[in-house]
Amino acid sequence: MTTDILKKEEGAAEQPERKGNLHAVEKRQITIAVAGNPNCGKSTLINAIAGSRLQVGNWAGVTVEKKEASFEFAGRKIRLVDLPGTYSLSPYTQEEIIARDYLVNERPDLIVNVVDATNLERNLYLTVQILELGIPVVMALNIYDEAESKGYRIDIRGIEETLGVTVVPTSATKRSGLDELLKSVLATADAPARRTPRVLNYGEDVEKAAKLLGNVLAANHPALLEKYPPRWLLLKLMEGDSHVQQTVNLPSLEVMDDALRHLRSAHGDDIESLMADVRYSLASGLTREVLQKPELRKAELTEKIDRVVLDRFLGIPIFFAAMWLMFKLTFDLSKPFADFVADTISGPLARWTTSLAGLIHAPDWTVSLLNDGVIAGTGNVLGFVPMIFAMMFFITFLEGSGYMARAAFVMDRAMHSIGLHGKSFIPMLLGFGCNVPAIYATRTLENPRDKALTGLLIPLMSCGARLPVYVVFIGAFFPRHGGTVLWSMYVMGIALAIVMGFIFKRTLFKGEAPMFIMELPPYRMPSFRSLMIHTWEKGKHFLIKAGTYILAVSIIVWFLLNLPWGVQSKKDSYLGQIGQVSAPILAPLGFGTWEASSSLLAGLIAKEIVVGTMGEVYLQKGAEEKKEVPTFTEDLKEIGTSLVEAGHDAVANVTSTFGISTLSAVEDAEQAAERYTLRNELKKHFDPLSAYAFITFVLLYMPCVIASVAMVQEFGTWKWYGIAFAYQMVLAWGMALVIYQGGKLLGLGG
Repeated sequence: MTTDILKKEEGAAEQPERKGNLHAVEKRQITIAVAGNPNCGKSTLINAIAGSRLQVGNWAGVTVEKKEASFEFAGRKIRLVDLPGTYSLSPYTQEEIIARDYLVNERPDLIVNVVDATNLERNLYLTVQILELGIPVVMALNIYDEAESKGYRIDIRGIEETLGVTVVPTSATKRSGLDELLKSVLATADAPARRTPRVLNYGEDVEKAAKLLGNVLAANHPALLEKYPPRWLLLKLMEGDSHVQQTVNLPSLEVMDDALRHLRSAHGDDIESLMADVRYSLASGLTREVLQKPELRKAELTEKIDRVVLDRFLGIPIFFAAMWLMFKLTFDLSKPFADFVADTISGPLARWTTSLAGLIHAPDWTVSLLNDGVIAGTGNVLGFVPMIFAMMFFITFLEGSGYMARAAFVMDRAMHSIGLHGKSFIPMLLGFGCNVPAIYATRTLENPRDKALTGLLIPLMSCGARLPVYVVFIGAFFPRHGGTVLWSMYVMGIALAIVMGFIFKRTLFKGEAPMFIMELPPYRMPSFRSLMIHTWEKGKHFLIKAGTYILAVSIIVWFLLNLPWGVQSKKDSYLGQIGQVSAPILAPLGFGTWEASSSLLAGLIAKEIVVGTMGEVYLQKGAEEKKEVPTFTEDLKEIGTSLVEAGHDAVANVTSTFGISTLSAVEDAEQAAERYTLRNELKKHFDPLSAYAFITFVLLYMPCVIASVAMVQEFGTWKWYGIAFAYQMVLAWGMALVIYQGGKLLGLGG
């Protein structure tokens, strides 16, 4: 039956004549929309074609990523627009709506339909829907080399004749077939009338109803047929697409009702399912016509690996081992470079700034603002950069290799208990390293509900920035049980994430979690070029946007610590005064002092600042030891030497130790001495019970301003940040209260 439908062209609905040429090609520029399934190699293909010319942003009003590139080929200007990867053009997901609205409303000159040659039938289902739009199509039969290696034989000529489109075999990872693809694009764009896709026959009943409805619209509502692709509009109206019905706001037509009534009587009430069946039949029938697979097939490498990594007993241990390895590589490789960046900024760059300010006789307060506000603020941001990019590189590698989908699969069942699915576990796990890239990693989740719920829970994962606070307090109050106390912080964060997940599931995110169909793409080695481009795309948001926010906030804090002018004691500064005002709120928690309050307020910028601020307010520093200032040449030499040492340390970290350097919290003698002094001072203001309540508060209140900015950027609204901030402050205060007051009732502390 399917083959009959494919070959039968007589009786196909005639497209009502449209005024003008809707596919007219602008001579100066050709606009190409690139559409395809997820994991069809679309992004790799676009990166291979456009590369560094890609401009990445978000689609208007949503956080779904948008890529565009403009370039010239064979003397023609080409504008490439990457549509979100979708399985269909039905309006069920944000990505499907974006892709469909763009194709219907923007009318690109041509669509490049990227099809996975190793998964032909599933990809052709989207192709069938794309053809309904009547826009010229060039099919990139991607991953063709892999299909050939499997012994697949694909009748390319047969696809071209059946669908009326040009088909070009490509391999994006090997950059083969790209010139042929672009040449076909130009040829098709220059002669769109001769290269309009073939109208596929959907069966006698559907075509008869479509023809009848088309005639009615042509007679009564010709403007609709001008505004929308005619055949697409007819099919959508027939299958009762609510999105289209609301958009066109068509009054009830008796003739149309009669046509649909006949369809329902012949095929049942669900015409949408009927249409889906027809499209699947077309895709399946065409696949049987053009694809030949070897009859005897050995187990593929993907299947062999999956037998191990997806094993019900081995799957989770292997997953945790893989994550541990990713953390180890991320921190071991990036920490030396992070230290290098921080040292360079606080050392040579600060000295050069001071010298330059001295040459122009700048006021002392300006020098302090530049060094302590601007440069220190920039250093706080740039210090994160090596870690961010390293983590994004490994995430990209795991995604590109196909393992990240397996990780989500093995954790799926556990995550369902808190209203999420397995894919949400990856960003939460990344939160143990740094909450910022973890929040950015929620963009790998397709559903806005999952993104928001996961984003709300990520800050409860104890990030590395909180570790210095733990180390100082544990060293001062729990030296004999340090490991247990530190472990309790991480376990507490996970336990509260589960509790809050249950609460959110029953309040803000009521209802069942949406069905998540886990697709497991074959294992592939991602190309280095693709890894670099995706790593940059993921990391530059942090570098450019978050950097501006934290820089601004750092400057504000500098003024708060130094105003009013001439203040002698930090207690009398504006920040100190704010600390005194807010201290009573913390009194029931056991640390209601202006010093603790000011430190926690400063920690809203970054948790590392909590310890630094405590050092400022608790310790009275003597006169600084005069040191010989190095020359400019010596500074340059130091930078070069430090960079080489950072590279050496990074390699040594990976090869000579299995400890995660950041978590080992190795301190040099000077740092240890300073912390020892601070620990002694802390013992005068805290007892073990209030100290434990304090680090619990640090664990639970909003991690840092960069995480806040990341949340606003990713979710496109202040709403979720406001909810996260409010619930975390309440949770932090409540848990610290329970610990301190509960401990006192049990006779602890003191």
